[in-house]
Amino acid sequence: MSSASPSPSPAWSPHVYADRRPFLLARGRIAAALRAWFAARDFLEVETPVLQVSPGNEAHLEAFATDLVGPDAAPRRRYLHTSPEFAMKKLLAAGEPRLFTLARVFRNGERSATHHPEFTMLEWYRAAEPYEALMRDCGALLAAAAEAAGSRLWHHRGRSCDPFAAPERLDVAEAFARHAGIDLPATLAGPEPDRDALAAGAVRAGLRVAEDDSWSDVFSRVLSACVEPHLGLGRPTLLDRYPAPEAALARPSPGDPRTAERFELYCCGVELANGFGELTDAAEQRRRFVAAMAGRAARGQEAYPLDEDFLAALAAMPEASGIALGFDRLVMLAAGAPRIEDVLWLPVADA
Repeated sequence: MSSASPSPSPAWSPHVYADRRPFLLARGRIAAALRAWFAARDFLEVETPVLQVSPGNEAHLEAFATDLVGPDAAPRRRYLHTSPEFAMKKLLAAGEPRLFTLARVFRNGERSATHHPEFTMLEWYRAAEPYEALMRDCGALLAAAAEAAGSRLWHHRGRSCDPFAAPERLDVAEAFARHAGIDLPATLAGPEPDRDALAAGAVRAGLRVAEDDSWSDVFSRVLSACVEPHLGLGRPTLLDRYPAPEAALARPSPGDPRTAERFELYCCGVELANGFGELTDAAEQRRRFVAAMAGRAARGQEAYPLDEDFLAALAAMPEASGIALGFDRLVMLAAGAPRIEDVLWLPVADA
């Protein structure tokens, strides 16, 4: 007699689907409410192509690849985008001042209670407006999502957050000092980030650090283990002014080139959004992309090509601010679902 445990019922099984259906109905109401919010503020909803020359040049994102076969029968490598960002910025360069999209995006190697390889990203841009405007947008959209879902207080894994409360704005440096006892600016005082100083601080905070961990690796470990669990508790948190090495697409902060105009939105310890004062210096953006892809190659990872069309558009793009928000995570919190797959109509098959 077999001792193997039975396979879980598929998501379309009537009894499984019946449990998830209230979350899915809330998903529809939230999407409608957010679209109405943007329409009332003269944002244009756009659609962007999923197939791209480059999936993005973030150092830590893994993409899905495919071949585009043309009339000449020759295959050309293309990627499923990890974000609609490059296409959205091309539309900014074309002259659109306010735009948003609800885009399907794809990231390989990511599957957990809060990650899925295919998910929906809400991304929006404001030309000629500071990134603080995006922070105000975040507070308004959290309230709109909560109203659409009929929820007053959000709960997730023993943490709670009031989506109607004014968000806390917290500098990354202050968060590291408060929750990990690390003087982050001191590790950025020289021409290059001081990996050993940050690693020593991480060890003092009780974390393990490998010999081949970079400054960025250690930063991410401290952020996820020591800082993020304390963010968005009671009220939303806007974690602001990221170190410049962790903001490849953002412009430097005025008066302090060690930091950049980048922030992330958290509720219940869950990261929901990532916003930027956008970098529009095409030469500097190229330099950052080349360095990031060289780092991937050095680690034995695929180095993705640069989108030359994007870099040409960037040179013509106006000053702007932009942000990407994980729509499925937002629905998960607003509807009270325990896992991200509970708010997807059907998850990606993993077997």
